[in-house]
Amino acid sequence: MKKITLFSDGSALGNPGPGGYGTILVYGDKEKIISGGEKHTTNNRMELKGAIEGLKALKEPCEVEIISDSSYVVKGINEWLKNWIKRDFKKVKNIDLWKEYIEVSSPHAIKATWVRGHNGHVENERCDELARDEAEKQKKLL
Repeated sequence: MKKITLFSDGSALGNPGPGGYGTILVYGDKEKIISGGEKHTTNNRMELKGAIEGLKALKEPCEVEIISDSSYVVKGINEWLKNWIKRDFKKVKNIDLWKEYIEVSSPHAIKATWVRGHNGHVENERCDELARDEAEKQKKLL
C-alpha cells in the first residue's frame, strides 16, 4: 500500500460565510494541490471538505496520514466517528460530510494528526493560504 500524506486546511469568512479549503497530497517527492470553495459555509465544513476532496483524488487504497490544524476533523476521525455511527449521527453537525468522509475513506487505512495552526508548519501554512484564497474568490462572487 502506498503511503500518502494529506495536508488540509479550511477557512470561512464570517463563519458562516464564503469559504474555501486547501489540500496538498504528498507521495514520495510528488505532490498534488487541490482547492475549492463554497459561497455559504462554515470553517468546520471546509476543514472536513479538504480532507474529503484529498481522499477522493486517490486512485487506489493507500495508507493515509491526514495532517490538519482542525481538532474537529482530527478528533472526529480518531475519536468520535465510531460513536456517531452507533448513535446514527444524532446531534451531530455536518452529517452529510461525515457520511461522505466514511464513503471516501473506506478503502484506505487512515490516521489523523493534529498540528498547531499558524505556527510555521510549511504545508499547513500553504493549505491555509489556499483555503483563504478560495474563500476570498467566493466572497468576490457574491
